[in-house]
Amino acid sequence: MLAASIAAFLSFASAPGAGADAGRVVYQPPVSGRIVDDWRPPENPYGAGNRGIDLFALPGEAVFAAADGTVTFAGQVGGSLFVVMLHADGLRTTIGFVGAVTVRVGAVLHRGTKVAVAKGPIHFGVRKGYTYLDPRTLFARRVWLVA
Repeated sequence: MLAASIAAFLSFASAPGAGADAGRVVYQPPVSGRIVDDWRPPENPYGAGNRGIDLFALPGEAVFAAADGTVTFAGQVGGSLFVVMLHADGLRTTIGFVGAVTVRVGAVLHRGTKVAVAKGPIHFGVRKGYTYLDPRTLFARRVWLVA
């Protein structure tokens, strides 16, 4: 009986829309393009890899916030422009290698708000603390085309 109760709770808690009142964060890809460079976690903290996914975008295409959150960084790193957001679930998303940033640090944004303009493919990463996660896991029931 206890196992059935736990299974029912887990099914409800993981269902789309469940727990929205409890601060559940719903994510969407920042652009609609296919993956052009997939997630490749490095073998060690300083190793080569892709700590996110790179998505196809056309120059001038709008890039959107993946979820509700607060902009914690918007600017240049090593000659490239990035936007970092902190979300209610504690995850940080990073959108990078964009042509222009359209938001400021401290802005509280809703999912789907324009945050940047693409100059070509964009990078989308997510981390919990200092641990990078596979961003594809944020998007329930999405089929990804990988080039």
